[in-house]
Amino acid sequence: MRAIWKGAVSFGLVNVPIRLYSATENHDVQFRQVHREDGGRIKYQRVCNECGKQVAFDDIAKGYETEDGGMVVLDDSDFADLPSKTSKEIGVVKFVPADEIDPMWLDKSYYLEPDKSAAKPYVLLRDALESEKRMAIVTVSIRTRMTMAVLRVRDGVIVMQTMIWPDEIRKPDFTVLDEEQHATKAELDMAKLLIDQLAGDFEPDEYEDDYAIALKALVTAKVEGGEVQAPVTAAEESGEVVDLLAALAKSVEKAKAARGEKAS
Repeated sequence: MRAIWKGAVSFGLVNVPIRLYSATENHDVQFRQVHREDGGRIKYQRVCNECGKQVAFDDIAKGYETEDGGMVVLDDSDFADLPSKTSKEIGVVKFVPADEIDPMWLDKSYYLEPDKSAAKPYVLLRDALESEKRMAIVTVSIRTRMTMAVLRVRDGVIVMQTMIWPDEIRKPDFTVLDEEQHATKAELDMAKLLIDQLAGDFEPDEYEDDYAIALKALVTAKVEGGEVQAPVTAAEESGEVVDLLAALAKSVEKAKAARGEKAS
């Protein structure tokens, strides 16, 4: 794994230098959009729908569309005035009971690895969180934007999970559940019986992504079967060569004509 961020966890007067690693990775098969006939990659141009001109990347700004369809254009100077922080500190705000954090609040997961010189305070924080059955609410600045996160322990390693903000959680509004409804005793007893029949411990290795496995097998079979279209890496260059050859051929014909020779 490669560290994506370096900083320190700070709680009280204790400072723990750490490195941050992504705790998850995407194993989905990645596809490109291609031309069905020859397998060539599809290229997209940045074209303005107002003037129809192709726009250079340096001329592209961010725009906020209003409810009536208007556009507010924002450039780098506008964003420079916004509150941003580049602190390399993961600051502990408070320690809360682990069961108070609803999983819906949690977002991306990262592993925290201590520097060799910081192993002892790292272990102290890890063991304290486990023994007290608590999580640490922290603030952290990743890519200049401050966000909330929690520190918890998993398999002997401190994990940081970023959190979403309160206004980002949508409130369910289902009218079908407005009326007071409850299962009957007979229905509940039957449901409990079914739960008992299917009860067990969660074993992640018992589950697999059958779609991803079948898709990878499909791609592998096509590769092994020779169904691979060779990339035309010099398409643009070959066009220039053809034009050059045509120009040279015309030049030869003109030279022969100038000498009174027959054209070939």
